[in-house]
Amino acid sequence: MGSEGEFRRTHERPQAVSLLRRIGAYVAPVRETYLDALNRFAAEKPDAIFLDYEGKMVTFEEIDRQSNRLAHGLAALGIAKGDRVITLIDNSDDLVTIFFAINKLGAIWVPINTAYRGPFLRHQAFDADAAVAICETHYVQQLLDVADDLPALTDIFVRGACDERTGKPMLSSLERLRAANAAAPDIHIAPEDLSALIYTSGTTGPSKGCMVSHSYLCSIGRQRNRCIVPESSDITWSCLPLSHIAALGSLLISNLLAGARIAIATQFSVSGFWPEIERSGATHAQLMASMFPLLAHAPDNETMIRCRGQLRSVTGVPLSEPDRKIWNERFGVEYMMTFAYGQTEAVMVTMRPQGSPQPPLTSMGPATEEFEIMVADDENRPVPIGETGELCVRPTRPGCMFSGYWRRPEDSLKAMRDLWWHTGDFVRMDEDGYLFFVDRKKDYLRSRGENISSFEVESALMTHPAIAEAACFAISAGQGLEEHVKAAIVPVDGAGVSARALFEWARDNLPYFAVPRYIELMPVLPKTPTGRVQKHELRTLGVTAATWDSVAENLEIRRPKRK
Repeated sequence: MGSEGEFRRTHERPQAVSLLRRIGAYVAPVRETYLDALNRFAAEKPDAIFLDYEGKMVTFEEIDRQSNRLAHGLAALGIAKGDRVITLIDNSDDLVTIFFAINKLGAIWVPINTAYRGPFLRHQAFDADAAVAICETHYVQQLLDVADDLPALTDIFVRGACDERTGKPMLSSLERLRAANAAAPDIHIAPEDLSALIYTSGTTGPSKGCMVSHSYLCSIGRQRNRCIVPESSDITWSCLPLSHIAALGSLLISNLLAGARIAIATQFSVSGFWPEIERSGATHAQLMASMFPLLAHAPDNETMIRCRGQLRSVTGVPLSEPDRKIWNERFGVEYMMTFAYGQTEAVMVTMRPQGSPQPPLTSMGPATEEFEIMVADDENRPVPIGETGELCVRPTRPGCMFSGYWRRPEDSLKAMRDLWWHTGDFVRMDEDGYLFFVDRKKDYLRSRGENISSFEVESALMTHPAIAEAACFAISAGQGLEEHVKAAIVPVDGAGVSARALFEWARDNLPYFAVPRYIELMPVLPKTPTGRVQKHELRTLGVTAATWDSVAENLEIRRPKRK
């Protein structure tokens, strides 16, 4: 028999951390919500800048007062606790005040990806069942195009120029929603109350609304503040959309809880990045995958040189080892928090707290104190150290993950099989407790920084009269860290359609990030005996000689510019 130490390494370390060991680590939840923090800082330091929106400075007191005015305007429409309000809003100071205003009524914010249109937009807006929507001028038509299928929608308020109209839905300027009353609404908001519905990518069917509580967002914020301990002079810059839970929790809420300033931008620009860092005085930047290499390999410029060492830290995943070295040596960034894993349902499952040992560079870091983790086989049993299995997690305290799927209790229970949240991702764990991503178990895509539902892309493609069958999947095609969408399409007999024509149709009808880069016309799709498409075979084929490539045709899709 082996030694006691060998037994412990084999059986205790740390595939399924024992409940008895976790009891001692339990921490009672903090009952203060981020609305309490906003109220406190508005009283303690009313003139301090909380938000810098592309040079427009907004104080804690102003954010608090303006969100109160909008809350009273919404209340006058009948919006009350538990009601939903949809938004299609770009990053802005108004987006922040709208978010707080909705929450101050106990209502639920439903941010919809601004690139969504057609069936993507229709599904989420219908599912949320909201009476009121707030959107930018340049997204009004997208919403009006599906309004006939949204029976609950009565009012659309527009940020910017607006041709007001009566009827259903009524179209009004956002300015009409700003009430004169700037006092705080007298409504009690508990940590467990819902703050938002944030829709998933719908990897195995239509996208589902994750019910996000005030407590959950505060948990994300506090986690981020353990990763990068905030200092009083810190300013965090980001252009990541606040409609995503990562930016919402680890940018807006984390800095609010710390009483620190954030600087936000609407869009990312390589040429504009360093001027924004210099102008804002940012000491930290929150980025995403493709931004790291674009900036790392951009030519030198005077602003970049002046800013060397100004950013003491950056966060974002993934970041390759060569690019990490560039950010450290060329830009003078000392701390890079890129060891993290999470989903909309559970953020963050792994992370590296500031001051802790450096994890292996290819790892996702160690598990956080908020979650118990298990790497499991298909029968929900722990696999041995070093072997691949599905990452399963469960909370060690209340309010640190989502509250279930909106109006889908069966889906919530299915994902929480045996009281473990099944992430759908394959990982392995080393003897030191560090997790390494292996592959995605669920059939979903990620391209241009967005999670994409293959089901919804395929459903949209199938509305084209020349398409008989469609299968979408992600391939890397040797392009580094970024994946690209490929569509394998079986045309209708005799349709005579070309890949380019299908691409141009997709460009006009799908969100920019869901438009396939690659299209291959095929006579049949590989299927199982039960008729299910075998996407693993299609992924294995990759880019074939018959694959049409939009980039090779100089038709690469980019994020649409604002009007």
